[in-house]
Amino acid sequence: MPAVKRVVKTTALSTAVGLLITLQAAPLAWADRTTTSGKSKDAEGGRNGKTMYVQTKVQTTVNGSSSSPKTGKLSSADSNWTPPACWYEPAFSPKQIEETVKLWRSIDGLPFLGGVGDFVGDALDNRYKDGHPYKDYNLDKQGEGMFWAAAVNPNRKDDPEASACDKPPFWVDNGDTPEEPLAVTPRVLAEYAYDELPVPDTEITMAPAGTTKVNLPTWVWLDKAKFKKISVTASLPGTGLSATTTAEPVSLHIDPGTSDARTHPASGDCEINGDDSIGEPYAQGKANDTPPCGVTYLRASGSDGSYPLQATVTWKITWTSTTGEGGGLPEGTFGATQDVTVQEIQSVNR
Repeated sequence: MPAVKRVVKTTALSTAVGLLITLQAAPLAWADRTTTSGKSKDAEGGRNGKTMYVQTKVQTTVNGSSSSPKTGKLSSADSNWTPPACWYEPAFSPKQIEETVKLWRSIDGLPFLGGVGDFVGDALDNRYKDGHPYKDYNLDKQGEGMFWAAAVNPNRKDDPEASACDKPPFWVDNGDTPEEPLAVTPRVLAEYAYDELPVPDTEITMAPAGTTKVNLPTWVWLDKAKFKKISVTASLPGTGLSATTTAEPVSLHIDPGTSDARTHPASGDCEINGDDSIGEPYAQGKANDTPPCGVTYLRASGSDGSYPLQATVTWKITWTSTTGEGGGLPEGTFGATQDVTVQEIQSVNR
């Protein structure tokens, strides 16, 4: 299946909004996106607490696909780590800063907005024209660098950490690396790509299906067509900078939903097979055999109840980049819960 590309496009209006500069009491940042994947979505510019966000320029491409129409996002197995909520990236040229000031000053003729345009325009000019710290919008450096601005991860725009990138746009010469610790790097792109990985659902196949019996082994397996490597490449247009993050399924963990059960194997961890399947499909005549992946319930779930069996796939995560940097990221997990009714085996005495 061909790769699916999600491309972020900037409109003139979102560029204008994105160039709003920090006023002392209300820091502003920038990170909204319009995404195309078959069709366009409206831009989602807005306010996140004290932070204005517009559009990130990062593009993502999904490589590989799953036969499952249902996909989800990974959760980090490391509770102390999450993908970045924000970063700084090259965003605006000197001419864009100048044009935005003109745009702001032009809105004073609109109803209910009298004076607002000049107020914002004065704030912009104070920083970017009048030498505090930039003069004449750095127009004499047009083509020699960019103003870097904050971008918010669209998947995490409501996280408190999204407000950490509260600096107004700052100048960086072409080829220089900002000293700002939250500046975009290959690893930041890789971590953002982690957040974009579309992993398939983990709806397992069971035999018996749905309803089983006490002390009767229940076989569990996952079709090999569902679980293959999948990767996402995140790139920053115009920089040659990109990173590819790859997820590879390694095991399935079964939690039977009750302590009155035995898992197979005892750890509940079913390793992935050489053909990318997990477990083994049930075959006629194996009802009393111990499955390589499964569960045996020791107590009935009750006439009106069921056990919430949870199946969670663990994915190994690695990344590479155009700079040669790479390595591992925390393993990711994605799971689903299925209800299992367990009944007593009925016997007839004659």
